[in-house]
Amino acid sequence: MSVDVYMNFNGNCREAVEFYAQVFETEEPKMMTFGEAPPNPEYPLPEEAKSLIMHTRLNINGSNVMFSDVFPGMPFVVGNNITLAIVSDNKDEIRSFFDKLKVGGKVGMELQETFFSKLYGSLTDKFGVEWQLNLGMADW
Repeated sequence: MSVDVYMNFNGNCREAVEFYAQVFETEEPKMMTFGEAPPNPEYPLPEEAKSLIMHTRLNINGSNVMFSDVFPGMPFVVGNNITLAIVSDNKDEIRSFFDKLKVGGKVGMELQETFFSKLYGSLTDKFGVEWQLNLGMADW
């Protein structure tokens, strides 16, 4: 299990990640855009969101640092654009952490299967810290 930093950007994630990859001399990052997500007829994807980065990561000196653009219309505050991500291969551990962290907090997305994870959820704990919990990571 690891606790990873997750940084959000306001439309310039690709530029930031390419910059950090150069600075820290990492492998070229693989980037998933919102446009690559399976379409949902109930929530049509705005044209301006299609090329924005939904997820990418860099390994910087042994630490995973993950990145994405905020979805158009979602709040973005410079300085508050970092969340902590728990990544574990233990489903019971993910459920336990999620259930404990949500007490007194606010759930952003209940734990559920998504197209990118067998189990994923997000929340803000009672102290205002934002968390993402994810069962394993895709090999991309």
